Amino acid sequence: MQHSTNEQLMARKAAATPRGIGVMGSFFANKALNSELWDVEGRRFIDFAGGIAVLNTGHRHPHVVAAIQAQLERFTHTCYQVIPYESYIALAEKINAITPGQHAKKTAFFSTGAEAIENAIKIARYATGRSGVIAFSGAFHGRSLFAMSLTGKVHPYKAGFGPSPAEVYHLPFPCHCADLASVKKAMAQLFKADIEPSRVAAIVFEPVQGEGGFNIIQREAVKWLRQLCTEHGVVMIADEVQTGFGRTGQMFAMDHFAIDGVLPDLMTIAKSMAGGMTLSAVTGRADIMDAPAPGGLGGTYAGNPLAIAAAHAVIDVMTQERLPARGALLGAQLKTRLEGLRPQVPQIFDVRGLGAMVACEFKTEAGEPDAAFARAVQAHALAGGLILLTCGVDGNVLRFLFPLTIEQTVFDEALDILERAMLKA
Repeated sequence: MQHSTNEQLMARKAAATPRGIGVMGSFFANKALNSELWDVEGRRFIDFAGGIAVLNTGHRHPHVVAAIQAQLERFTHTCYQVIPYESYIALAEKINAITPGQHAKKTAFFSTGAEAIENAIKIARYATGRSGVIAFSGAFHGRSLFAMSLTGKVHPYKAGFGPSPAEVYHLPFPCHCADLASVKKAMAQLFKADIEPSRVAAIVFEPVQGEGGFNIIQREAVKWLRQLCTEHGVVMIADEVQTGFGRTGQMFAMDHFAIDGVLPDLMTIAKSMAGGMTLSAVTGRADIMDAPAPGGLGGTYAGNPLAIAAAHAVIDVMTQERLPARGALLGAQLKTRLEGLRPQVPQIFDVRGLGAMVACEFKTEAGEPDAAFARAVQAHALAGGLILLTCGVDGNVLRFLFPLTIEQTVFDEALDILERAMLKA
């Protein structure tokens, strides 16, 4: 079969699709396997983007492919709310068992991360009878209207789209860039000036902010949020859309805090949950999940049987191949290589991360965010065959989202490309 060239496809893209769908690459995928991808002209790339954290088990993991193929032979769609199927229930049972905490839980499936977060807020509002929601600066919770309002970054997600839904409030995120005392002070001021705690339905946070710059929430901040939510009857929502399924060295990022006895009331999960198929979930305390009346939750494609089959396989692969631990090992290797480059690359301001969720932040000699250097490294890496993504409110952070299944030889090759790119930039 004769493929169009990348140049021809770019021209067709410009004519047929809107500019609002921003695209990083100037080439088009033809095939992929595990951590490698080939474009329509046969060029090979190592994929450190993973479809934005969707491919923790790699492109086309054989167990995931086999599970989808087996389901294809049975049925592809019934709409679970019309005619249910056992695999949905079995996956809910698995998710209830592997998420942090031994308390009674229930799980509902949806299609996207934004859909999960919107439904989590619906559930929290119904359960509490309240409407206010508190989120954090630098957060990313999705592009749909309410998820966009929770997102703590204006450009490009909010700019030009008009007013956001009411009663959404943002605070500084308690990580390396905001001390907990100042966040507590901001919360106290919020309760004095804008909304009383008895009107707050939920506080939602990412244990490690994704788009915001891979900012890790302070352990003491998680304890404080849990105490605050318990004291005021607020639903604590952990958004694990990007952090879930082995990315942080544990199955879920909240597992890092469960040892302190801190558990969320609800969790949202998606991305790597189904190995590239569209699936998301809200899971949490059974009494809260049961609050909405029948018909209040759902969606025509929510819990699609092909995606459900893929998710069963992903969980099996995560366990059998011990991918969270492998992610922690690879993440440590990456951080060691980046730290070793500091003498030669003075723009490196910070290397941080949990497990395989690693970021490198760049600043100028004057201490200003250096987005230009991040873009230059990204461009040089791409020219060398390595796909990278930037992130951060100022766009000055490189994030690394390689499959946890990547072969060691390919991983080492990617780090060599990265090093050359950083020295050239």
